[in-house]
Amino acid sequence: MSALAPTLQAFFTERLIRQRQASPNTIAAYRDTFRLLLTFAQQQTGTHPSQLDLAELDAELISAFLDHLEHERRNSTATRNARLAAIRSLFGYAAHRHPEHAATIARVLVIPLKRAPKTTVAFLREEEIDALLAAPDRSRWSGRRDHALLLTMIQTGLRVSELTGLDCIDITLTTGPHLHCHGKGRKQRVTPLTAQTAAVLRVWQHERAGQPNDPLFPTSRGRRLSRDAVAWLLAKHVAAAAAGCPSIGAKTISPHTLRHTCAMRLLHAGIDTTVIALWLGHESTQTTQAYVHADLALKENALARTAPTNTPPGRYRPPDQLLAFLEAL
Repeated sequence: MSALAPTLQAFFTERLIRQRQASPNTIAAYRDTFRLLLTFAQQQTGTHPSQLDLAELDAELISAFLDHLEHERRNSTATRNARLAAIRSLFGYAAHRHPEHAATIARVLVIPLKRAPKTTVAFLREEEIDALLAAPDRSRWSGRRDHALLLTMIQTGLRVSELTGLDCIDITLTTGPHLHCHGKGRKQRVTPLTAQTAAVLRVWQHERAGQPNDPLFPTSRGRRLSRDAVAWLLAKHVAAAAAGCPSIGAKTISPHTLRHTCAMRLLHAGIDTTVIALWLGHESTQTTQAYVHADLALKENALARTAPTNTPPGRYRPPDQLLAFLEAL
């Protein structure tokens, strides 16, 4: 067995699990990265993964692997960069254990992340929110669950893992209603609930009648919902909502879109970005700045403040239908 195998095993057991106490999602992402990398290395070198040496995982092979992810597996730039970050983490750990491979490790560590164009944050407008919340059939148990779940996501901005991790004991619906969640990076935070959300959850909690440690939003068999299940039920209700609100059907909506929607509603209400960052559990306020860039209304308000005093407010409107036609060409 080469130096790579015990180093990789120690990286997971010592560095990730014992020292960093990485979350199950992080461990799974790193695991998948190295399964793909070792399979690719075996195809390129003909050496079984347990016999691979660190010297064989040089910068040329890692670069070829990253190209393989993009061009053959059709991974996005973000996924490519996440795989590279996992590889860098391993090689940074190996640098202290195997100084004899310092040159190889150094060349891998300087492989740059790939820059990608930043897309505008997608979010739902108020009429689209209303259509989505009206889509579940509340005459059925699953419809009432889905309505409460969607409303909670939109109002609190929880990540999917935070939402599916909620237990019955995590919500307080007495004075000062709020929910308590275990967020990304093992951070815990408390999010207040509006009167509307609290009322819906109060009815749902009574119908749910679960034990304190039971999932708040279970499957029909009482199990915890998976990430795929949440994405599936959201897609189902988006399709139903599109019948009465065509604009929602034209958007690509994922569970994270509802998190963006929560942030944009807070921004429109005049909440400072530092408060929004705390609300969403962002590590830095820089992440929250993406919502400012996505909000055209805020930009128009800023533009209106810089306009000359004799300029009428608002957008330009053609004074004639013929001019309006020409402007639209």
